[in-house]
Amino acid sequence: MTGPDSGWADEDLLAAASRGSERAFSLLVDRHQQAVRAFLRRTCSARDDAEDLAQETFIVAWSAASNFRGGSTVRSWLMGIAWRKAKSAQRSWFRGAARDTAFEAVSALERGGGAVIEDRISLERAMKGLSLEQRAAVALCLAQDFSHGDAAEALGLPLGTVKSHVSRGRAKLLEALGGQS
Repeated sequence: MTGPDSGWADEDLLAAASRGSERAFSLLVDRHQQAVRAFLRRTCSARDDAEDLAQETFIVAWSAASNFRGGSTVRSWLMGIAWRKAKSAQRSWFRGAARDTAFEAVSALERGGGAVIEDRISLERAMKGLSLEQRAAVALCLAQDFSHGDAAEALGLPLGTVKSHVSRGRAKLLEALGGQS
């Protein structure tokens, strides 16, 4: 094992890593970290988040090396871990954003402004009825005035997919709210 392009196959390096070889795992990281980071940069809205998630991906891979069963390439396995990390981070971000929105709504009501509480509750219930991707697209484009292009970039989704999610999400919200706007 002399470098990332040594003659060792990824599967051999991963097997050695699962037996505790830090050097073998280091070679795997050297081989695949750029691809994992590039993937995460494209799916995360912030570069720092992508870097953190890439590190988390390799931490999980180190601890789960013995679980690799060979049904895919090591790179595909790593990308799967990265994707699950990105989705988990995204869900956490949306939960935090929902808490922040709820706090702002309560604060506005306490100050005497804001929407009627029943309308806010109905909207929250309707939003929960949307898929995670639709909810994200609707939240960005309708609630935060992102352009479809900016939302597509933030969510790591194709522009057409974001437009579709916003259109379908808006229709579902209107239906759930009884045609209210």
